[in-house]
Amino acid sequence: MSFDLPRNVILPVDAVDVRLDPGPHPFARDNAEAIAENWQREISANPALFDGTVVLLSQLAYRDNRLVGRCHAVNYSTFMLWRKRRENSGAEHAYAHAMLVAGDNALVAIRMGPHTVNAGRVYFAAGSFEPIDFRDGLVDVDFNMIREVREETGLDLSGAERGKRYHAMSTSSGTVIFRRYHETAPPDEIARRISAFVATETEPEIQGPVIIRHAADLPDGLSPHMKPLIEWHFANGN
Repeated sequence: MSFDLPRNVILPVDAVDVRLDPGPHPFARDNAEAIAENWQREISANPALFDGTVVLLSQLAYRDNRLVGRCHAVNYSTFMLWRKRRENSGAEHAYAHAMLVAGDNALVAIRMGPHTVNAGRVYFAAGSFEPIDFRDGLVDVDFNMIREVREETGLDLSGAERGKRYHAMSTSSGTVIFRRYHETAPPDEIARRISAFVATETEPEIQGPVIIRHAADLPDGLSPHMKPLIEWHFANGN
């Protein structure tokens, strides 16, 4: 199977069947020395980095409106080297976005903090899948979405209305799985709540909220994968 899914197109996804393999990822196993050397360079440039645990895919396919795949837990240091050696690595990255929709249909994204790897970038509050996001070996996409939004913004989306299905877009840099989460509050109120939360954090992950009111309202620093997601949202109503 390896990686068998259409690229650069938004796909409807009714189920995500991605399982956590307890074995090591071949990329981590085969590049241990280079991973350690690169990590020393990374933390010299940014001492705030933490070598936690994330997951990398070894397989992903799109079948009958389903994403089916396998992933492995790896150190963040492994992920950082993989970012530089993606081509022919036998590994890919998937991540989830809770697409936060305000009461007037505007979108509320975030700008990442200056000490993070993606400093200044704008996208929906998100983070890599971690082992905590799996239930009996199967990924729980919504748990990851809700957890990451809460950690970065202070918002609790567990009771929010959700889109009836996921969607996904796969590119050479990774596969984003996204789902609308609807808040009844206006965007400025949501942004105020996020800003208030950020102000209480000693080392906030984000600089603050970014409101996107229409498809042409694209902020500076927007991550490349965000533009088609924004266009899709405003072209497809609620």
